[in-house]
Amino acid sequence: MARSELGRVVRFDRPSSGLTERPLPGHPRMEGGAGWTGVNPYSPQAQAGQVVEIMDKLGIDKAVLVGNSAGGTIATLTALEYPERVEGLVLVSPAIYNGGGAPAFIRPLLNTPQLQRIGPLSGRFLAGAGDRLLTLADVLAGYRKATQAENWDRGLWELTKASQDLNLETRLAEVTQPTLVITGDDDRIVPTADSVRLAAELPNAELVVLPQCGHVPQEECPAPWLEAVTEFVKRFE
Repeated sequence: MARSELGRVVRFDRPSSGLTERPLPGHPRMEGGAGWTGVNPYSPQAQAGQVVEIMDKLGIDKAVLVGNSAGGTIATLTALEYPERVEGLVLVSPAIYNGGGAPAFIRPLLNTPQLQRIGPLSGRFLAGAGDRLLTLADVLAGYRKATQAENWDRGLWELTKASQDLNLETRLAEVTQPTLVITGDDDRIVPTADSVRLAAELPNAELVVLPQCGHVPQEECPAPWLEAVTEFVKRFE
């Protein structure tokens, strides 16, 4: 949490991301050792609720939500489920039309004993592959921090199992908050065309396409990204 020239800024890690705690079924710290009760904390609906819970804890009535990729999906879902708490949206390469996670045809298999055993290993493999793609030492160290959290691999697997089709594209007309959609012109994760389409289909959105930039423009092209976000957020002062 920090103060900027535009106001209060709160940054938090979603479940399975960064250094946040990874709750597990049967976690000994849970009541009765039986894991969580109610909504799976890794589910998209729970994540939207967690955004509002954080705002409540910090005494924030309304906020402009900023989300990158899957974070943009959760920001949009939060705006739909809790519209009175969301003043505006900054969606950075948001995964709206393809929300990510496991394909629908494989989800019934994710809770089988075999995949329960193998699944967390896949996260470790992907982390190793990511190391080979990241060449800057400071960037690599930053991304490795998430693998230092307890049960980070099992938390990633729980997130994968909790994935679902949200069909947010069918509810875009309900997202009436002012929205800034930002993408790079070379986004190979969420295709640039998807962000262009989203900005056109949202009722109150504007689009910024950053040249020579990919899926994480806040890291790849920080100066033009910050300029676009600053100009957008200023209108809420």
